[in-house]
Amino acid sequence: MKIRFQSVSSPKGDIAIYTITNSIGAEVTLSALGAGIVSVIVPDKDGNMADVALGYADPVDYFADGPCAGKVPGRYANRIARGHLVVDGQEYQLAINNGPNALHGGPEGFQNRIWESRIEGDDVIFSYTSVDGEEHYPGTLHAEARYHWSEDCTLTLTLSATTDAPTVVNLTNHCYWNLDGHNSGSVLGHTLWIDASRYLPTDDTLIPTGEMAPVAGTPMDFTTEKTIGKDIRADFPALVYGKGYDNCWVIDGYTKGNLKHVATLASPQSGRVLEVLTTQPAAQVYTGNWLAGSPANKDGRSYNDYDGVAIECQSMPDSPNHADFPTTQLYPGEKYEQKIAFHFTNK
Repeated sequence: MKIRFQSVSSPKGDIAIYTITNSIGAEVTLSALGAGIVSVIVPDKDGNMADVALGYADPVDYFADGPCAGKVPGRYANRIARGHLVVDGQEYQLAINNGPNALHGGPEGFQNRIWESRIEGDDVIFSYTSVDGEEHYPGTLHAEARYHWSEDCTLTLTLSATTDAPTVVNLTNHCYWNLDGHNSGSVLGHTLWIDASRYLPTDDTLIPTGEMAPVAGTPMDFTTEKTIGKDIRADFPALVYGKGYDNCWVIDGYTKGNLKHVATLASPQSGRVLEVLTTQPAAQVYTGNWLAGSPANKDGRSYNDYDGVAIECQSMPDSPNHADFPTTQLYPGEKYEQKIAFHFTNK
């Protein structure tokens, strides 16, 4: 395994960039800005290499980008209703940055910070310390994102955190995938399977109602592989609210700490297949419904809506306000640790 390093200057400091290449020439590029995935180059069914991760030409454009492309949002990924948070009986008011709600830890969330970085063996590790009160969250939280790229083209991300005071934490990766190549247009022809018989209905601001509803008989049913675009235009509340899929699925058979295959994305055109495994209890699937107007991509154009799909393995949105959802609270002396693995094959 080879790791190359470069440093890119930005108005907020130097950004470390790492490229890890395996023996077949498949490679992953990572950025200290938001501990992000910049590119993933893997072979198709004919052995042709292409970059399947959406991203931008200029590393600086990842600052405060609307799509949050490839990055690790935090301290709390996804939405918290009205930014209202209660931890150990103490109320906190978070910044409102998504309609009436808090999203991805706030406007200066982890995704918009330059993380510290280092190489350990074949791994690249990014770390960030979020001080008590940052974005109005309680407790000083130390977070790490460890990436490992394997010979069989599996990118494993281990997310961990510790705190010095009671707080909440929910971390994920927000990479958008297009298995025909990042600049190849719509992913609505890709097929998707999700190991989830339930999803979280939401209000029109995409906050869960608290119900875990069956997917059977609805456009939310991916328990049998189908194309992403098959039902995306259906007159169904979840799809109307988000202009496409932007919803959380509850993983079947979830067991804390168990790495489980939860989703498969495939392209009939290129033959590339992405298997997603995680220890997380849920997965938010977002079909890039608002990608238009993004910064210029690696080939020089702005992406269009539906040019990529994000499969964000995480805990459930707004968990602190739903006692029936798995807890996202973290206490001193505990360690938060979750894994997400992206395994690329072709057929």
